[in-house]
Amino acid sequence: MPPRRRTDPDAGRAAVAAWARGEADRRTLTTAVRFTLEELAEQAPGNSVEVRVPPAGAVQAVEGPRHTRGTPPNVVETDPATWLGLATGAVTWADAVADGRVRASGERSDISGLLPLGQEEPTRS
Repeated sequence: MPPRRRTDPDAGRAAVAAWARGEADRRTLTTAVRFTLEELAEQAPGNSVEVRVPPAGAVQAVEGPRHTRGTPPNVVETDPATWLGLATGAVTWADAVADGRVRASGERSDISGLLPLGQEEPTRS
């Protein structure tokens, strides 16, 4: 079952569009990040990978073993601008990992096959 939506989809899409135009203030940026994290969780439901975009939000996604306590074994962490670039296709996973903008740990942390968001049939790595 996908997580409950907290961000209105219309507001989320508008926030992503504002970010893409370079017109996002801090609140709009946060809305765009939270919306795209919710999109990821809907596209790849599960609890095996935690995607963190501080300070805007975090989500658990991707089917697989669930962690219950402590630091999850599969973590992806990045900044808001890099996350939105990945989510929209403006930044590639390989480039972001290579230059240190994405920190990914754990055997399931490569979510490149799920990005950019909104693909009809995402590829899984």
